[in-house]
Amino acid sequence: MADEARLTTGSISGHLVKQTAPIILGVAAIMSVGIIDAYFVGQLGEEPLAAISFIFPVTTALSSLGVGIIAGVSSVVSRALGEGDTDKAKRRGNLGVVLGLAVGLVVAGLLYLLRGPLFELMQANEATLPLIDSYMVIYALGFPLLVTMMGMNGVLRGQGAAKRATAILLSFSVANWILDPLLINGGFGIEGMGIAGAAWATVIGWGIGLAVAFGCMQSSQIPVEPSRLNSCKLGTASWSLARVAGPAAFSNSINPIGLSVLTAFLAAEGQDAVAGYGAGGRLQTFAVVPLLALSSSIGAIVGQNWGAGQEDRARAALVQAGLFCIGYGLLAGLALFMFRDFFAGMFSESEAVREQTARYLELAVWGYAGYGVLIVVNGALNAIDRATTALLLSGGRVLLVMVPFAALLQPTMGADAIYLAELACNIAGALAACAILYFLFKMRPSNVSQAAAT
Repeated sequence: MADEARLTTGSISGHLVKQTAPIILGVAAIMSVGIIDAYFVGQLGEEPLAAISFIFPVTTALSSLGVGIIAGVSSVVSRALGEGDTDKAKRRGNLGVVLGLAVGLVVAGLLYLLRGPLFELMQANEATLPLIDSYMVIYALGFPLLVTMMGMNGVLRGQGAAKRATAILLSFSVANWILDPLLINGGFGIEGMGIAGAAWATVIGWGIGLAVAFGCMQSSQIPVEPSRLNSCKLGTASWSLARVAGPAAFSNSINPIGLSVLTAFLAAEGQDAVAGYGAGGRLQTFAVVPLLALSSSIGAIVGQNWGAGQEDRARAALVQAGLFCIGYGLLAGLALFMFRDFFAGMFSESEAVREQTARYLELAVWGYAGYGVLIVVNGALNAIDRATTALLLSGGRVLLVMVPFAALLQPTMGADAIYLAELACNIAGALAACAILYFLFKMRPSNVSQAAAT
């Protein structure tokens, strides 16, 4: 089993480092794509930039579907490998890729047909709608490439092939970086296509990423073999995938929705507060990249060891990951707090905006450690087939803590209530996550006692 489920033996801390380090690079690359898109589209004028602002939350929500597919496929593959059933891992890995493609085709069709009413509902104006449409038609037609690529990424992550999974993310990110200025503004004999060029850069990047993913899978222990589906119990296997992928997709979309609600609350405090919060959020996005990477890598380690009945190793991995989240989160928060005025000055020349950004960095950054613990636990819960629990945890954090805290305290505390709401929900979410894991492991006694030391 060790040859197939390689994360069930050897140093746990070594596995955490080897699985997480490459993904940090991949996560950072993906996050940079949206910034580069906004930069080059912003050069076209205010209306194209406004169009991208309408498009962004929709594409973010759709990306959550891809993240859910990664979580579902990685979960079933890692647990099957941990059980020592390589054939089962191959069947379910291939089914995950095929289902990803099928879901992508259905969503693409719906998005294409409903794109007009969707953005009209979002109050896009007559000047912006044609620009949105020129982007979304291309995006919708290419969407199946994204989710198929994500399915293959999940197969590789379930095997613990973090470097290959990262190569996929880097390939389509780099392609987007190169193609964005060329297709948006034109050059080398190519006529610029404006905002449609940004969509084409994204879709072509997905195509390149899919080609890289196919090559990586073919050289892995679970290659693309559609014939494996002939011996697969489609109903049972599909349900095993869906019960992780569905909740995981919703879990990943809940936090952006919650932050959107906080932004709406902040609008009552004025545009300076909104701009300051947005600048602080961009700093947070980059500050927590290692934590996001760890939450992606923890699933394969916990899943393989849980499937192998080695709960001590799974527990040790989570303890070590949690300690890293606390240590790194506090250090990152301290750095942003100490240099808050410097960072605030990077985003705006307005004194009022800089003050709001600095105030956000004074209050909210102390919750980064808790946020890290929360998302790592969510990654582990998805891996051990407890995705619904992860969804309830994420939903409770936003609906029971973040939103009520902000709504109740804003009348007396103003913008500070919003920043403290983010801090409070991260701390509460981390405590709840730790409690859930404690009871899960307590209900499933350890089968192996030596793991913590290896």
